[in-house]
Amino acid sequence: MDRFDAMQAFARVVEAGSFTKAAETLHMSKTTVTQLVQQLEARLRVRLLNRTTRKVNVTADGAAYYERVVKLLADLDDAETSLPGAAALPRGRLRIDVPSPFARLILVPALPAFHALYPDIQIDMGVSDRIVDIIDENVDCVVRGGELVDQSLMARKVADLQLGVFAAPAYLAREGTPGHPRELEDSHHRVVAFLWARTGKPVPYALHKGEEHLQIKGRHVLAVDDGNAYLAAGLAGMGVLWLPTYMSDAHVARGELVQLFEGWQLEPMPLYLAYPPNRHVSRKLRVFIDWVVELMAV
Repeated sequence: MDRFDAMQAFARVVEAGSFTKAAETLHMSKTTVTQLVQQLEARLRVRLLNRTTRKVNVTADGAAYYERVVKLLADLDDAETSLPGAAALPRGRLRIDVPSPFARLILVPALPAFHALYPDIQIDMGVSDRIVDIIDENVDCVVRGGELVDQSLMARKVADLQLGVFAAPAYLAREGTPGHPRELEDSHHRVVAFLWARTGKPVPYALHKGEEHLQIKGRHVLAVDDGNAYLAAGLAGMGVLWLPTYMSDAHVARGELVQLFEGWQLEPMPLYLAYPPNRHVSRKLRVFIDWVVELMAV
């Protein structure tokens, strides 16, 4: 039995709650993962997991052992990258998930600079606006906009995204320019609605000007759940948009979008980088987090 493989298999089963899911993320067969965990239990002479036909639960001994194992695996990863010379650079696979506009406009264009600094880190990037189960899907970290709902995750705020309200010139020529945010709710004006992953519904946006505070949801004929599709719909004249300025700036400069409601302010949207609470943060994840924070600070 390879003790490293066995400990890694055990940790993945605990995190995924399933031998099948653990095997998929480790690129092993379910039989191999099962045998490794059984061999580990035989060596330790304790039961680490309780198995039923439907689920796997960690025992009290298994939970205590798991806490030691994840730290040991992370320390081993750090030890292998702490030697003098080229080996000092962190290396290995980093699994991340980020929103589609953030990937397209900010992260991917900047990745050549990250790769130049850390050529031995392989990034497997999921690009979506859905809620990713970090533990179940074995993801090292996610970047998400808005307040975090899962308070069990460790998180670092990387930016406060400034927001604005925008529309395409074609839309304004057809429907007229709204002079007040309330016109988006009580007239012929339409918005493009964004379906937030955690609720599956559009949410109202908070605006304020002086002492006047509003919650505006608007009327829509199109709702989407992807940031790139949302922007494309606005550019096509389907309705008014609420956008982070990093998504709107280039289009405003080219005359493809017009900012509305001068003097009205929207609360900034926090942008977080979140990662599992029960894992020691490896060097490759630490350098990636620090790099994203520095990237967003520019």
